[in-house]
Amino acid sequence: MSIGIMFIVIGALTLFIMWYNKRINFNRFIQEAEPYFRFLMEDDYEFLLTIKYKTADLDINKLYSARVRNGLITIVALVFLFLSDFKFVYALLAVAGGYLVFKQPYMSLKNYYKANLHNINLMLPYYLKSLEILIQHYTVPVALSRSIDTAPEIFKPGLRRLVQKIEAGDSSVDPYMDFAKEYPVRDSMRMMRLLYRLGLGSQERKEEQLMMFSRTVSTLQNKSREQKYQERLDKMEGKTMVMLFCTGGGILVILLFAMMSMMNL
Repeated sequence: MSIGIMFIVIGALTLFIMWYNKRINFNRFIQEAEPYFRFLMEDDYEFLLTIKYKTADLDINKLYSARVRNGLITIVALVFLFLSDFKFVYALLAVAGGYLVFKQPYMSLKNYYKANLHNINLMLPYYLKSLEILIQHYTVPVALSRSIDTAPEIFKPGLRRLVQKIEAGDSSVDPYMDFAKEYPVRDSMRMMRLLYRLGLGSQERKEEQLMMFSRTVSTLQNKSREQKYQERLDKMEGKTMVMLFCTGGGILVILLFAMMSMMNL
C-alpha cells in the first residue's frame, strides 16, 4: 500500500471515528460554512433550477448546500491524496478540483437550459395570449397578478417578482425589463415594453394599444406554429432519408450476396 493511500485510509478512519462518537457534525459544519460561500452562487441559479424542475417550490438553500458540501469533500479528499508529498501546486489542484465539483451541477443546469431553450421560447406567445384576454377586462398589473395561477411554471417566480415590484409602487419600466432579462427568450424585451406602454395608456387609447399588442402576439403565435410545422417536416424528411438509405443499403447487400453466390457457382 502506498503512503498516499495509507494517509487517506487513516484520515478517513479518524474522521469516521470522530463522527461516530459525535465529536464532529458534518451537517452542522456544512451549514455553518455555507454562508461564506454564498457569494459563489450564480445569479441565474434559481431560474435554471425552476426551468429544469418546473416548480417554484424548491429548497434552493438545500441544493446549494449540497454543492458546497461536495466541493469541500473533494478538496479534503485530494489534500489527503497528496499529503505524502504535499506541495503548493497540489493545494491549488485540490481547490481547483473542489471548485469543478461545486460548479458541475450549475453547468449541467446551463446545458439543460440551452438544450430546452427552444421549448421555453414556444411558451411565451401562448402565455401572452392568455394575458391579452385578461387585459381586456382588467388593468395590466391586475391582469399580470391574475395570470400567475395559469402561467407556465417556468414564468411564475418571475411574474410574482414583477407584480410585487409594481405593487410596491415602482411605476417605471424597470420591473418589466427585469422580467425580460430574467427570461431572455425570443421577443421578451419587445413584448415587455409593449406591455408597459399598454399599462401607461389612458382608457381612450387602451383599445388601440391592445389591438397592437394582440397583433404582435398573433404574429408570435404564427411564427411558433410555422416553426413547429417546419420541425415536423424536417423530422419526416430525416426519417424518409433514413428509410431510403436503409432500403438502398439492403438492396445493395442482397445484390452483392447474389453476385458472390453466382461467382461461387
